Amino acid sequence: MTETTAANRNPSGQVAGLRLSCNVPMRWGDMDAYGHINNVEILRILEEARIHAFGPPAGTGGEGLEVDLPVFSDLPDGTQALVVEHRVKYVRPLNYRNIPAHVEVWISALKAASLTVAYLIKDPVTMDECVKAETTLAFFNEATSRLLRVTADHKERLQPYLGEPNFR
Repeated sequence: MTETTAANRNPSGQVAGLRLSCNVPMRWGDMDAYGHINNVEILRILEEARIHAFGPPAGTGGEGLEVDLPVFSDLPDGTQALVVEHRVKYVRPLNYRNIPAHVEVWISALKAASLTVAYLIKDPVTMDECVKAETTLAFFNEATSRLLRVTADHKERLQPYLGEPNFR
């Protein structure tokens, strides 16, 4: 389940946009030999947070919880949301806990044919920032093998969540 947090202010005093937040479970098997969540499993946590925030791609899975911004679940038939790039910075180890990690999600770039989802993973007990990341996505029509533009409707729905990027 996601919740929307109030707009934050960045260091220059500008409104940084709304953020969706969710809690993503950490699994025992996600842990590495040091008791940290393995770097590969961090990408799984990012994926889960993205799906919690924006919905699963159309035609996948069964019905579940409603999401705040069903950007992916309302795509036209034959449209895929494809990962173009991941950027991840491990600020400090995310230690395994038997409670979910706290993840904030927002949009850091909204372009003609792509969007970038930004994330901040926090330790669920200390609320220390552990991981900053971004995923760039593009919409692709499998029948025509062409990239699709981000629709005006999607841009309008995502605009309030447009905030500062994690990377410059």
